[in-house]
Amino acid sequence: MRLLPVLLLAALAACMRGATPDQQAGLPAVRHDEHVSAGGAAPKAVRWQNPYQRDKRAADEGAKIFTAMNCDGCHGGAGAGWVGPSLADGRWRFGGADGELFQSIYYGRPHGMPAYGGLLLAPDAVWKLVTYIQSLEPPADVPTEAWQ
Repeated sequence: MRLLPVLLLAALAACMRGATPDQQAGLPAVRHDEHVSAGGAAPKAVRWQNPYQRDKRAADEGAKIFTAMNCDGCHGGAGAGWVGPSLADGRWRFGGADGELFQSIYYGRPHGMPAYGGLLLAPDAVWKLVTYIQSLEPPADVPTEAWQ
C-alpha cells in the first residue's frame, strides 16, 4: 500500500517532464497547425483576462497600435472591413469575447490572420488592441444580416 502513492507521484513527474513552463503553470496552450506564426515562432500561452476592459486610455493606445501594425491594411479604417472582415459590426466568426479576440490576434486564425503574439506584440499590446476593437462603434448599415 505504501508503494502506490510513490508510483503515482513518479507517474505524475514523468508526465510533467515533457511539459512546457506554460503547461506547468496551467496556462491554456492554443496552438493549431492552421495558425500562421509570425517568423515561424509559436507564441507562448497566456491568461485570458483583459486588464484594460473599458479603459479609454488603453483603447486610444490600441488605436495607435492598430495603425502602426497595419491592421487597417486588411480590416480597413476604424476596423470597418476591407480585405479582412469588419471588426466593428459585432459579428464574429471566432467569437468577440475578450479571450476570443485575444486568441485571434495573438495566435492567428486560418486563412489569412497571422499570429502577432510573442514575436511582434507583447500580451499587453494585444489586450490594448482588444480594448480598442471592443470600443468601435457598429456601422449604421451592416451589408449582410448573418454569416451564411
